[in-house]
Amino acid sequence: MNRMIAQPSRGIVAVRADATDPSKLVGEIKAAFEDFKKANDDRLAQIEAKGSADVVTNEKVDKINASITDLQAKLNEIATSQAAMQMSGSAAADEEAAAVKAFSRERGQDIPVEDYRAYKDGLNTYMRRGSSTPNDVKAALSVGSDPDGGYTVTPDMSGRIIKKVYETTPMRQLANVVTIGTDSLEGFTDRDEASAGWVSEKGARTETDTPGFGKWSIPTNEMYAEPKATQKILDDSMFDIEAWLAEKVADKFARVENAAFITGDGAEKPRGILDYDTVATADATRAWEKFEHINTGQSGAFAASDPGDKLVELVFALKASYRNNANWLMCRKTVADVRKLKDGDGNYLWQPDFTLRQGGLLLGYPVVEGEDMPVLAANSLSMAFGDFREAYTIVDRKGITVLRDPFTQKGFVKFYSTRRVGGGASDFEALKFLRFGS
Repeated sequence: MNRMIAQPSRGIVAVRADATDPSKLVGEIKAAFEDFKKANDDRLAQIEAKGSADVVTNEKVDKINASITDLQAKLNEIATSQAAMQMSGSAAADEEAAAVKAFSRERGQDIPVEDYRAYKDGLNTYMRRGSSTPNDVKAALSVGSDPDGGYTVTPDMSGRIIKKVYETTPMRQLANVVTIGTDSLEGFTDRDEASAGWVSEKGARTETDTPGFGKWSIPTNEMYAEPKATQKILDDSMFDIEAWLAEKVADKFARVENAAFITGDGAEKPRGILDYDTVATADATRAWEKFEHINTGQSGAFAASDPGDKLVELVFALKASYRNNANWLMCRKTVADVRKLKDGDGNYLWQPDFTLRQGGLLLGYPVVEGEDMPVLAANSLSMAFGDFREAYTIVDRKGITVLRDPFTQKGFVKFYSTRRVGGGASDFEALKFLRFGS
């Protein structure tokens, strides 16, 4: 279906659905944003003159706004595809060499390429035929044996899964991701400082305070997927089982993770950024394990006058060291609301980003769309701003295990795939929220 965007001379024109040229998309975004500013200025003028805008103007603004979102998403899709091609490599030999290297690194020893190839062949046979495999295939599979049981999927396949999850889950693009070999990641926080004071040459010197350490821990939780295929397809088809399974598992993992990293409560799942308490208290006096929020001053909405002031306040509530790598995170609907905001001089706070980022720029900082972030509502934390790499850590327990089940449903083979993932906040000064309340 063709999408529609506004044009000043003709009202609306069709955008080619097959547009894949970034330069053309950039031009379309520029034109659409100019039309959006003109239409939104008309809307604001009508509100100022008679208290509300007419239906036609509101519809025009919303239609152009939606088209900008679609075009920006298309740019991001192209950027993602280009990045995926670069990750894949152009030569099969280079791809295999990288896979063998990763395979060896996970196992803590050098695995010969011949053993790696045998393992891949053995895995394919195992998935098709199960435990009735000959001894030489079982020996090949033992190269990738996981200490927790089952068979570790080849890094080539694991790489496909993780790559797809990165493409669809904003938090994995933003946060710090650590791979571990134990059941949890632990570390220390150093927020105290030693005391010091002035003293005369012969003055008494009393003992000063000694700084202390805090400790944090992020456990891993088990996540699973269970795609299935008919035994007939496995027996007769020549299709790439690894690619098929990677597609199924990645889709499941992405959707489960996406919600957990944002809204998870920490009960048998990662703890999301929205599960932590927030208070309207600055860093110097705020208790640890609480994020700071800035209130908009109006329930479920931006302030009626000078709405951008609170966004500026939020940006500068973040320490300068964190602002260097800061991003905005909000859902698509909130991005559409933000596009309408202007500063006191009449300049739009949101600008399109022509470097192939996802959601444009707000006050000069990249916007990332995360659909698990809440829409505007009373006291909602609908916008987050900060250095997510410092604020949040995702913990991957190395190894994806696959168990073949041909018994539960006759005629089908289920592939029970598991991975252990954790997540939690690691620096409560690196992230701030805009709270839509007073």
